[in-house]
Amino acid sequence: MPNAFIIGPGAGPRPHIGTNCEMIANLKLGEKENINTHVAKLDKDGACELVHVKDNTQFCILGNLFLSQGKPGKVLKVVAKNRKGSSNFVTTMRQALGKVFDSPVGVGGVFVIRTGKAKLHVMPDYSETPLKNIQDVNNWLKFFNMPAPLSCLSVFVSSDPGLNLRVEHTHCFSDHGVGGHYHEDTTPEDVEYEGYFNLAETLYRVDQPYEVTDFGKD
Repeated sequence: MPNAFIIGPGAGPRPHIGTNCEMIANLKLGEKENINTHVAKLDKDGACELVHVKDNTQFCILGNLFLSQGKPGKVLKVVAKNRKGSSNFVTTMRQALGKVFDSPVGVGGVFVIRTGKAKLHVMPDYSETPLKNIQDVNNWLKFFNMPAPLSCLSVFVSSDPGLNLRVEHTHCFSDHGVGGHYHEDTTPEDVEYEGYFNLAETLYRVDQPYEVTDFGKD
């Protein structure tokens, strides 16, 4: 798709930014190319810094990307507020699809957290020691409680067809300088979501790792 519209989360372009970072890919390739990607990184004081990337299409380590023609058409609109259960917005949708469809259903799109706050993380630079379990990963990550509004780009699959997938992945950015990897809202009584999604026709798994890792995929 030489003229693809691409959105989704991933690890940002470390050689370009200078450090490991969270990518929020948002770009149109080909004719009328438009790169509107953001990355969230840690500054020298450990605070979140949001960088607008307009001149680079690289990413590192991993990316969960949804490609389309970027043309107007039918979408799935999902509006929710006042969370009742323990699962986050994306997990709730993914599990609902899994209960209805036997085959994997891939979904990509954007949602806005209009009110409330959300738990996000931002990766520091590469760890000098191996991260062998979820405790190591959580100790390495820097977590934040970030205020709405947050614009979130999400890719998820209702079930893993044996490809060792990250079945859901969402990164957020904002107009007030914060962003990162979405975990959940932290204000269930005050949160409000509005999302627009589309269905994937084909799933491509690139460079599947030989060793299966069962942690660090939330």
